[in-house]
Amino acid sequence: MHFVDIFFILYSKLGKEFEFLIMEFNISDKVKLIVPLPYLKTSDNMPMLRPPDLVAIDEVGEIISIKSPETVEIKFRRGSFLIDINKIEKIEI
Repeated sequence: MHFVDIFFILYSKLGKEFEFLIMEFNISDKVKLIVPLPYLKTSDNMPMLRPPDLVAIDEVGEIISIKSPETVEIKFRRGSFLIDINKIEKIEI
């Protein structure tokens, strides 16, 4: 199995100082939500908004692709959804 390491460096300028936040996610990482979401966005060719109760806060999903520096595609039991990286955390199984 091939793993792809992705490093994202997000920064915000605070006056003359910079604050760096490094996030590391790999394809096939197991993750879970850390905050309840108001809705879920499907990862279909034509995305739809779905109710948030399709994914429980403690349900474990798997990252199947990286869509942008802020968004990953996660496969859960009831479907695949696009979720921002600041709303998930990596877990060790």
